[in-house]
Amino acid sequence: MPAGDASNILIQIAPLVLIVAVFYFLMIRPQQKRMKDHQNMITNLKRGDNVVLSSGLIGKIVRVEDKEVGVEIAQGVTVKVVRGMIAEVRAKGEPAAANDAKN
Repeated sequence: MPAGDASNILIQIAPLVLIVAVFYFLMIRPQQKRMKDHQNMITNLKRGDNVVLSSGLIGKIVRVEDKEVGVEIAQGVTVKVVRGMIAEVRAKGEPAAANDAKN
């Protein structure tokens, strides 16, 4: 095989490798970072946090369980929500001990 054939194959493969690298750094890696940040947010939920659900509802967490949280969406109206459906934490609540000390 002449040396020209090897360099010709390399020149043909280089754009494909470049495209894969660009996709990784511009699409895959940022998505993985967002998923990691969301998972971290979900695991750190606590009572008193104001949250936005993926449906657009805004409420306050009143109960935290393993897979679900209780969200108060209106005075006296509490709904159970799967943790993964929480899109954003707007305002962090105070630790439960600090709330008990005030009362």
